[in-house]
Amino acid sequence: MKTIEFRIIEPKNILTIIPLLKMVNNYTPEEILKKRVLEMVGQNYKCVGMYDGKTLIGISGLWFLTRHYCGKTVEPDHVIIDENYRNMGIGKKLFEWIYKYAKNNGIEASELNTFISNTKSHKFYENEGYKRLGYHYLKIL
Repeated sequence: MKTIEFRIIEPKNILTIIPLLKMVNNYTPEEILKKRVLEMVGQNYKCVGMYDGKTLIGISGLWFLTRHYCGKTVEPDHVIIDENYRNMGIGKKLFEWIYKYAKNNGIEASELNTFISNTKSHKFYENEGYKRLGYHYLKIL
């Protein structure tokens, strides 16, 4: 493994994240995933890619918004690392990159959601200093 490089994926290349997205979302048809991802790049969304050479080995979406209770915030979303690269400290390095990127862009806080069943992520995020504040609800209309 070479040195892992982190960089924002350009909007014109955003569909390169689809294979990694499908690792955690195998229930949404690929054409719908593509359509949604293309819409996301126009909605205060960016995506950081993790590269081993030219190979995309991980991603984290980044949503930017302002909340009345914490100010300007970044929300890491769909954090996915290829299973061949897990447990190597890359997640920690990714979040260090996200915090630095956010601070350099005037962001005051980071918040995120994770699935209740993803207990490994809970421990990771708590070790990163995130605090549980509430529940995330979804209603399909």
